[in-house]
Amino acid sequence: MNKTILVIGGGIAGMQAALDVANAGFQVVLVEKNPTLGGHMLQYSEVFPTLDCPQCIGTPKMVESGSHPNIELMTYSEVMEVTGEAGNFKVRIKKKPRYIDASKCTGCGECARVCPVVMKNEWDLGKSERKATYIPFAQAVPAVYTIDKTEKTGCIECFKCVEVCDARAIRHKQKETYEERNVGAIIVASGFDIFDAGLKPELGYGVYPNVITGFDMERLDQAGGPTAGKILINGKEPKNVVFIQCVGSRDKTVNVEYCSRVCCMYTAKQAWYVKHKIPDARVTVCYIDIRSYGKGYEEFLERVQREGVVYRRGVVSEIYKNGDKLVVKAEDTLMGEVYEENADLVVLATGLRPAWTMSQLAKTLGLAVGEDGFFVETNLKTGAVESPINGIYIAGCCQGPKDIPDSVAQGSAAASMACTLVTRLSREAVLK
Repeated sequence: MNKTILVIGGGIAGMQAALDVANAGFQVVLVEKNPTLGGHMLQYSEVFPTLDCPQCIGTPKMVESGSHPNIELMTYSEVMEVTGEAGNFKVRIKKKPRYIDASKCTGCGECARVCPVVMKNEWDLGKSERKATYIPFAQAVPAVYTIDKTEKTGCIECFKCVEVCDARAIRHKQKETYEERNVGAIIVASGFDIFDAGLKPELGYGVYPNVITGFDMERLDQAGGPTAGKILINGKEPKNVVFIQCVGSRDKTVNVEYCSRVCCMYTAKQAWYVKHKIPDARVTVCYIDIRSYGKGYEEFLERVQREGVVYRRGVVSEIYKNGDKLVVKAEDTLMGEVYEENADLVVLATGLRPAWTMSQLAKTLGLAVGEDGFFVETNLKTGAVESPINGIYIAGCCQGPKDIPDSVAQGSAAASMACTLVTRLSREAVLK
């Protein structure tokens, strides 16, 4: 019987689960596939409805997760195999090579300074550049650099990083390694991915540079983003901005019938960004239905409309270019008429999709996924964080789209259930 608990995923739900378990006195193995903790939340500029800084919320949890004596942090790692049962799972974990010794790296950044290879920065969704030797963002945990050896575009092994590294941490010949851990319970908080707007070609994403997604907008608005917080398209402030909701949500044409739950509110938040940074901009939101169900959400939505954001019900059929402007063509489903809106910038409220690792992780854990691609719970009403397999719990957006408060709540719920389970199994083992 083992009382250690494995948490898969280092986003806000996974960190909350790991910290709750660790603070209850249990040992935790926290596995994150990316080089740093934080998840998508750290990419946002502000969070609704309070407009808090997400870094101010997430970074302390990252630091605590990385330094807690009861948490073994394994970033840039993936769970490859799970055998056994509740109370006695055996887990095989792959540690991907960073090509830098994490125990020696001081995070000084000299290796990145001299690196000659420039690549697209995925943290900014390709809107900026980074070096092949990089750290995802300044507050990353752990504060350890990684060398990207992606074929053709990555590291060329010029060894300039070796020359400047006083800590002698560079390991160009490093290989992936495998480690095993025995755990009593597993919490899966593997997160989500963003709908690929290119699957809706009529909306012009990837064709017109001034058609962007809501997640692109988050990076544009953030002070640490590619434009230093200025909303600029081709170097200019847009004066006519149109937001289009439900892109990749509630749409049978792309096999996504569910509501992503967060898009209405993040669109309202981003419309507020525009009105506050470009007060004379005309901002229009094309919506199907408005869903603002959380605490303070409806009030925030009303505030945005009072500040001049125009909401117009309509289903967008296409976006085309007319001179230097974009034209958004839609049907007003209230008035029963077709209308067009001129735009300098169009923002697509892309929905949430299962993480690209979901299907493989489901096979590894033996978990079922629903028609929507997210993990299946035992009961949507009374067992939302329980998987059909005893000892494995699910939390956050891997169970289905949800906002930050619900993700945090599920992380805590899963932690509580996992702690209760291993405590009960341990007691039963003693009594036997």
